[in-house]
Amino acid sequence: MGTFKIEGGHQLKGSIKPQGAKNEALQILCAVLLTPEVVTIHNVPDIVDVNKLISLLRNLGVKIHKLGQGSYTFQADDLNLGYLESDAFKVDGRGLRGSIMIVGPLLARFGKGYIPKPGGDKIGRRRLDTHFEGLIKLGAKFGYSKEEQFYGVEAKRLKGTYMLLEEASVTGTANIVMAAVLAEGTTTIYNAACEPYLQQLCKMLNRMGAKITGVGSNLLKIEGVESLGGTEHTMLPDMVEIGSWIGLAAMTKSELTIKDVSWDDLGLIPNIFRKLGITVEKQGDDIHIPAHTDGYEIHSFIDGSILTISDAPWPGFTPDLLSIVLVVATQARGSVLIHQKMFESRLFFVDKLIDMGAKIILCDPHRATVIGHDFKSTLKAMTMTSPDIRAGVSLLIAALSAKGTSTIQNIEQIDRGYERIDERLRAIGAKIERVV
Repeated sequence: MGTFKIEGGHQLKGSIKPQGAKNEALQILCAVLLTPEVVTIHNVPDIVDVNKLISLLRNLGVKIHKLGQGSYTFQADDLNLGYLESDAFKVDGRGLRGSIMIVGPLLARFGKGYIPKPGGDKIGRRRLDTHFEGLIKLGAKFGYSKEEQFYGVEAKRLKGTYMLLEEASVTGTANIVMAAVLAEGTTTIYNAACEPYLQQLCKMLNRMGAKITGVGSNLLKIEGVESLGGTEHTMLPDMVEIGSWIGLAAMTKSELTIKDVSWDDLGLIPNIFRKLGITVEKQGDDIHIPAHTDGYEIHSFIDGSILTISDAPWPGFTPDLLSIVLVVATQARGSVLIHQKMFESRLFFVDKLIDMGAKIILCDPHRATVIGHDFKSTLKAMTMTSPDIRAGVSLLIAALSAKGTSTIQNIEQIDRGYERIDERLRAIGAKIERVV
């Protein structure tokens, strides 16, 4: 188990370029299974979760060639479908939650798709009902082995239909869309997720020959086609990483420029950080954060009541950044209520921030009130363990702002979502060391 050793209390300076989007990559890589032709993908992040999926695809028989840093070709023209029922697949599939999205493409193209109960972050219940209910409505027969925790769907030919999703699940929508593009007839999906990464998937599928309309809305219409061809695709920058760098700059009173952020795809992210009092400047397609030497002050609502920041499906604020917002608020002037609606275990890392000296009241599993220190009392260094990707990075930001030397264990969780984060932080002046 690896560890980060961090000497906090230093101002950082320079520019940093966000990696390719993790959540987009997991969808796009699964979509290569929909065609026997070559698909070329650029800006693929070099992170544990994505590399696990690439390895799974290779074991399934996808021909994969690395063209350069972040660029690959994929060709799924001779798959080993027997791998799906092997003990090796049951191990490989459990190690990554994103593996669930191979089911839709495999079902659509080969008439069957299997997956063990996938793992991922320990942030609370993340049900798979939306995925399988959508596939069942398209005509698939569903099976589940409780003893092996193994799911399966089979169908000779999927047929288009109308469906209203109970939740606007991003991965659920992606799975259903990838199945519907090869179904017979027209599929209409209402209450579909409409995140930029889902839009990217739909645009890529349309370039491959799919017929998807309503992209960017919560009402998708898909006319099934007989087959899809190859294409070339470039990932968006990771919006969650961009938000992490904004929070890092504010907490360490650093001047940072975040390069090539694709402003049009950031939604509410810049404005939410501005509500915390952070100056977020647009410079072309870059974000510039000046050094907040005088701190930053949380806004209140117009009637004077305490600001509440909560997550919601797109175009609402992404739940992946609530942990970052929470830690940034610990040094603001004023107070804020953080309301994590989607996952009941995601705020449980705040006990570590409290041990560092933060003033946080955990109201219940979903809500925490943060009373900012206004930098009058700095956080203190300590030894802690990363419970999941986003909480891990939040603790890393806290450690970089704290006085003294902190250690963060279980950094494999951070590596799942952030590419070479220690190297990139050192490049802008951070004192961070990876200890094996």
